[in-house]
Amino acid sequence: MSSSLPAASPVKVDRDALVHASHAVREVVETVFRAVAEIRAACSTRLAAVAAEGRRPYSSDFASLRPHLHSRLQRGDLVSGLGFVAALDLLSDTAAWLEWWQGDATGRVTPLVLDLAGSHSAYADYTHWDWYAHPRDTGRRIVAGPYVDYLCSDEYSLTFSLPIVHDGRFAGVAAADVYLRHFEAAIVPSLRRLSAPARLVNSRGRVTASTDPHHLAGSLTKACDFASLSAGPLLPSVHNGLTLFPCEGTSLLLVTPAD
Repeated sequence: MSSSLPAASPVKVDRDALVHASHAVREVVETVFRAVAEIRAACSTRLAAVAAEGRRPYSSDFASLRPHLHSRLQRGDLVSGLGFVAALDLLSDTAAWLEWWQGDATGRVTPLVLDLAGSHSAYADYTHWDWYAHPRDTGRRIVAGPYVDYLCSDEYSLTFSLPIVHDGRFAGVAAADVYLRHFEAAIVPSLRRLSAPARLVNSRGRVTASTDPHHLAGSLTKACDFASLSAGPLLPSVHNGLTLFPCEGTSLLLVTPAD
């Protein structure tokens, strides 16, 4: 696909309705990121305490996060998984580590147990995943996905992650998983208030929520080069017959047919 884009024209749809929908999307996103920020703060506090002891951290040092992780997951809201993913070689006792817990609809909380040892493990190198690589490489947060989460749940999911920096170095990410079906259920009521079918897409054009039967959640929108659009200033515009409206503070775009 060419990275060149047709000249943008002004948005013609009801701007007030799009603003309302975009604010609703942002509030859902920020609710999840607030939970992630709490985990990041707890990780930073623990790393500082370990450094004050003049040593490198062990995986067991992050067991102190568990009461908070358990409490957050037992709320039964959007977050299905939550925790800390260490930078490779951060810890003294293991090269890779996830202090990761998952909750279910009954309120039961269980640890994610993975074989992270050695090159034979399919999970030993998690550094190529967007939810890890983007915060590491850019210092910025990301809503990664939707993708089938083979690491944790085998569910279509989104991962919300924030970088953790300690003593000027990347130490890993704090992150939360949200099942796509739960995210869509939270977003769709706002999309239904729009006069036309709408979908919410990420920077790759992947649909995260939709009221358009022709573009279901998880499908790919190919009408625009969304990566090029997201690389520049996100402004309301029309491209290839679609109205594109950014949800401020996120990498997500509302897409509706242009008038």
